[in-house]
Amino acid sequence: MKRYEGLFILNLSGKEEGVKDVLDKVSADISAAGGKVETIQKMDKKSFSRVADKKHTGGFYANIIFEAKAEVVAQLQGKFALNTDVFRVIFTHAQKPVEAK
Repeated sequence: MKRYEGLFILNLSGKEEGVKDVLDKVSADISAAGGKVETIQKMDKKSFSRVADKKHTGGFYANIIFEAKAEVVAQLQGKFALNTDVFRVIFTHAQKPVEAK
């Protein structure tokens, strides 16, 4: 299993209190697909520097680090593409943390 980092932009226009619920659901989806969630970092709402659609001028950012097989990541990309609460998601390989001496 490899370690991945997923950067999520959540589409919760006007529903700021729903961020925790959406992140819990995303985490459950990762676990159900066979991944193991390590950390969830909720970040602030940020405005987009380039607005492609006037409906989406910003979003809530969240960073999730998890371990999974490559097939699981491909499956998750398809699943989150259909989720209306997830505006964008990008998965990258995450480095293992270096222990301080």
